[in-house]
Amino acid sequence: MRLALPRWSGTLAVKAAVFITVMCCALAALLGVLVHVSVTNQTVGEARDLALSRLREATEAYEAGEMLEWDAGVDPPDLPASLRALALGGDRGTMVGEHRGRPAMWAAGPVDGNRALAVEVDYSQGARTIAGLDRAILWSSALAITTTLLVGAFAVTRVTKRLHTTARVARRISAGDLDARVDDPRTKDATRPQDEVAAVAAALDTMAGSLQGKLLSEQRFTADVAHELRTPLTGLHAAAELLPPGRPTELVRDRVAALRTLTEDLLEISRLDTGREKVEPATERLAAVAERVVRASGTDTEVVVVRDLAVETDRRRLERVLGNLVANAHRHGRGPVSVTVDGAVVTVRDHGDGFPEYLVSHGPQRFRTEGGARGHGLGLTIAVGQAEVLGARLSFSNAEDGGAVATLTLR
Repeated sequence: MRLALPRWSGTLAVKAAVFITVMCCALAALLGVLVHVSVTNQTVGEARDLALSRLREATEAYEAGEMLEWDAGVDPPDLPASLRALALGGDRGTMVGEHRGRPAMWAAGPVDGNRALAVEVDYSQGARTIAGLDRAILWSSALAITTTLLVGAFAVTRVTKRLHTTARVARRISAGDLDARVDDPRTKDATRPQDEVAAVAAALDTMAGSLQGKLLSEQRFTADVAHELRTPLTGLHAAAELLPPGRPTELVRDRVAALRTLTEDLLEISRLDTGREKVEPATERLAAVAERVVRASGTDTEVVVVRDLAVETDRRRLERVLGNLVANAHRHGRGPVSVTVDGAVVTVRDHGDGFPEYLVSHGPQRFRTEGGARGHGLGLTIAVGQAEVLGARLSFSNAEDGGAVATLTLR
């Protein structure tokens, strides 16, 4: 089982702080050990040399029968056992130990066969020097680590702040706000150093500008085509009305009507794409709106009212959304089709094969088809666009027992 880490542990600032702290601790420990070892070796070496020098003097005095100095003696009781054993074995050596409760450097050597002559040198100053050095290393390391961590955190925070700004702009662009830009000042001043974050910001702004230009060109093209088609379609519709009654005339009139509907849908989508549609709110009862939509559709659709509610909304746009959902349910699904009003939630359901997986996951896409089946045209795209203008949320799902479910949630 993998241990789940908190979300904040994945941020760049935390990772950088941990990295800086670990590296500072490692560097401080390495330097501290090196300084400690060097000073300790020097201090111990000086004390050892002094102790051996006095041991030689004490040995010469002992062999000459002279009185030993106060710091020398034969088989003193405080002599460390290991050093005593070394001296009794015929060798000379030194060792840091204690004498009368204080640090001392002992030097010992053999005399008279089975006896040890020892000299002690006060090591209190050396021990205090090493202890003070260790404290200084700890305090200076802590200060250096803290200072480095604060400076590093400040530098990393500035970078992460710029990255968060770039990410926020990217999310706004993905949500449809193509006017959003990072506008990093470094990208506008050639004399300033261009780091990687500035390069990403510049690339994002360039991409957003290019995408906005292409979408605007597409919107203009769609609107221009739809406008240009209206004039010949009007004439074509008038000509179709003059044809004699019959099956060919009905087919021509049906296709002309379908083409006019498609042209009006394209015009409506072009208006929605501009984002300039305005809402004309009024108080409406959702049950009444649903019943009007069903009557206008002329379809066999059941209206189920669980809980009626009065909402502030644009009736024309709301009827357009529900009308498109009902028409799509009958055109691409199977009966029975029902419209359910439950408070601020209106659900349109059929009992067909359900929505395609791409539509449930990503929403309707214009004229898209899948697996050779008929696409969903522009009706659902218009419904989603009008719902956004209303400030409502339109979602798509499939019922467990079969059928497509479109849920409109009003605010």
